[in-house]
Order: sequence, then C-alpha cells, then structure tokens
Amino acid sequence: MAPHVVITGASAGVGRATAVLFGHRAANVTLLARGAAGLGGAARDVEAGGGNALPIPTDVADFSAVHDAADQAEATFGPIDTWINVAFTSVFAPFRQISAEEFKRVTEVSYLGYVHGTMAALAKMQPRDRGAIVQVGSALGQRAIPLQSAYCGAKHAINGFTESVRCELLHEGSRVRVTLVQLPAVNTPQFSWVLSRLPRHPQPVPPIYQPEVAARAVAYAADHPERKQYWVGESTVATLVAQKFIAPLLDRYLGRTGYDSQQTDQQAERQRPDNLWRPVDDAPGSDHGAHGGFDGKSHGRSPQLWFSRHPVAGGTGALALGVGVLSAMSARRRA
Repeated sequence: MAPHVVITGASAGVGRATAVLFGHRAANVTLLARGAAGLGGAARDVEAGGGNALPIPTDVADFSAVHDAADQAEATFGPIDTWINVAFTSVFAPFRQISAEEFKRVTEVSYLGYVHGTMAALAKMQPRDRGAIVQVGSALGQRAIPLQSAYCGAKHAINGFTESVRCELLHEGSRVRVTLVQLPAVNTPQFSWVLSRLPRHPQPVPPIYQPEVAARAVAYAADHPERKQYWVGESTVATLVAQKFIAPLLDRYLGRTGYDSQQTDQQAERQRPDNLWRPVDDAPGSDHGAHGGFDGKSHGRSPQLWFSRHPVAGGTGALALGVGVLSAMSARRRA
C-alpha cells in the first residue's frame, strides 16, 4: 500500500520539492498551503511523478482548518504515515521596524503552524501507535541572525516544543516518532515574496543550496525518524558548532556582516507584493514552483548529507569543520 504523506507549505520551496520527491515514490501526498495556483502546480508535479495528490487550501495558523484537513486527508487516502511541517512566513526588517501584528502573524504561521500540524498528526497517529512527524527547522533556530527576529524566534520555539514532545513520547513508550531537520540557506521563492523593509533585495545568506538538497534530507528523516535531528549543509554544521563554542564572537561577527550578507546589490522594489497576510501564489498563473531567483548561486549537492546519515563519521566531520570555522573567524578577528 502506498504511504500517505501530509506536507504543509507544499505549494513552493522546500515543501514543493519534498512533495515532488514523494510523488516520484508513488506516494499518496496531501498538500496543505494557502495559494490555489501553487497548490495546483504541486498536485500536478506529484501526479506527474506517479503519485496521488490531494491539495487542500489551508492556513496553518488556523487550528480548525488544519484539523479538518487531517480528517479530509484520511477520508481520501487512509491513515497518515508521515506528517511534514514546512509552512512559514517572515518579515525582513530590524526588530524596531516590525509591528506587533506582523510579529504575531509570523509566530502564528511559523511556530503555531507547527504546533497545530503536530497536534493534528498526533491525534491520528497515537491511537494507532505508529507514524512519523518531521519538523523542517533551520540553523537559525539555534543561531539567530539580525533582520529576522520573528522568524528566528519561531524556529527557536520549534526546537523547544519538539524536544518536549519527543520526551513525552519516549516516556509513554510510543512508537510515534518526531524528528527535526535543521536546514541551511535554501533557494526558495520566499525571497521574492517575503515582507521586506530592507533597502536592497533580500537573499539567503551564502552558501545557498537548492530545495532538492533539503527535500532529500527531509525524506531521509521521514524514513529514519528515530534520530533526534539532522543537520543539512556544511554551513549548518559550521554555524551550529561555532554557536556552541564562540557564541559571543558570532554576535559581533553577525552584527558586522549580517546586514549586507542578506541583501543583493539590487535596490528593492517599492510596494512589491508579499505573502504575510495573503498568498502571492493564489491567482491563476502565479505558481512559483520550488526554486527562487538564485539558481546561479546555489549548490545542487551537499557532501555533508552523507555525514548526516552516518552519525559516527558525521561527528568527526563536524568537529573538523568546526575547528576550521573557529580558526577562520579568529584570523578575521585578528585582521
């Protein structure tokens, strides 16, 4: 019987690439997102790969909508085997330029959306005592950067929430598993539609990876959800190791470099559409797909992915990479 996978934020970016991957596995894929055009494109991609798709327009900030979507998903495809939380939104701006309503909205989508998805998934999985939940996180959930206070706060909250739920499941002896995938900067459409008050066009902090790299990691985590978390990308390993040992130095380093590294040389468009309050990929012809505008700068592979699947070798590799980062940052500081 084909596995049943639910993916939030499935209309674009990492969610879209993950949906395509499971489509090629001939899975039954329930797609949750707000934008009708993006959802339609994702459904076509899944079916083109040999899978079956059920697109359900859903705002994950609304728990009743997520709950109803889970019911509809099981009524169509049967028991949910894997639930993958990806959906998020953000604001690129200094904290003092973000309104309370905007900060709340980011938190409701990017953090509470994961809470709602996890609640809906557990309600289905715990009575059957099986299933896997994959939280798609970020290196920014353990090492925050400037200009993304709302997003970083949400990602930090996901880490704490997931850790608590994982402990409870272990206490209960449950066979439901929850794991977390910490991603690097990814070339997704968010940088074209995120609400931004930066003077120049926003970009992912290099090095940038293609969404298919993230999707392969998410799928592997879904297949092997016993691990607490997976780190994806050399930059994620370097960031998290450096955060462990030289967090105060990183504060100063990012204070100097974090503004320019998140902006291109291109001046920002005035009054460009953003997806904070309403989807940008809703109208016909507005499907953005998985990729953003940085294909020429993005890596399609990550050798570190192999290490993430082999913990012993990965630990050695992470240590070596961390030592290299510490040495490089010390050299820059002296310079």
